[in-house]
Amino acid sequence: MSKLAPQDKFLDLSDYGRTPGKLFANRLKNTRFTPIHVTLLFGICGLVAVYFILQNRYYLAAGFIILKSIIDAADGELARVKNTPSYTGRYLDSVFDIVLNFVILTAICYVSKSPFWVMLFAFFCIQLQGTLYNYYYVILRNKSVGGDRTSKIFEDKTPKALPGESQKSVDILHLIYTIVYGGFDKIIHALDRDAYKVKTFPNWFMTFVSLYGLGFQLLLISLMLALDYLEYIPSFFICYSVFIFILIGIRKRFLKA
Repeated sequence: MSKLAPQDKFLDLSDYGRTPGKLFANRLKNTRFTPIHVTLLFGICGLVAVYFILQNRYYLAAGFIILKSIIDAADGELARVKNTPSYTGRYLDSVFDIVLNFVILTAICYVSKSPFWVMLFAFFCIQLQGTLYNYYYVILRNKSVGGDRTSKIFEDKTPKALPGESQKSVDILHLIYTIVYGGFDKIIHALDRDAYKVKTFPNWFMTFVSLYGLGFQLLLISLMLALDYLEYIPSFFICYSVFIFILIGIRKRFLKA
């Protein structure tokens, strides 16, 4: 099952890991590996990247961050090829993402001797950017005919477990998800309350929005690591947040409900 109907597919600048992720997933299709195993693997890749940052080996750190993005795409692809969608995997993936974002940024700020409050503000900005991308993307997926609906526009209610997963696991991970993401979701929803009423988003707009996708954010971080621009990473993502208001302004002005 594709995430989007053919007419709704767009050039996703953050999704460069999709093709190698599909190849990896197809290799695992007839094995005992599950999407959860793949999620754990991308978590390990993220921690290895952190280790290399702390060791001042920035090329290797950048490589493992890119590898993390590829494997991050593979867990969802494996769930699709095995036809085993789950809320457990969906929430675990998101929780791992936010934890790794925090740890990677903390390591960068530690090595570059940036102030802790700058790191926290940059982390807040990165998460808010990613939340805007997810907000619009999930709206599009839910409105797309035959699209993937594992992710919900509003994650305020615990979903019923899908076949093959336990309700207890879904309950626990949904609670963790709402704790770590709930505040960001509320801020973005407050900034653009009527976005979910729009029938669809044009491809050009979603490509622009994908500049805030996690994959593209990690690509930017990897490039800046490789160029030894560590000290500029936090301030860059703080300034990069200006596009939040530009994107919301475009949506409200040209893509009205």
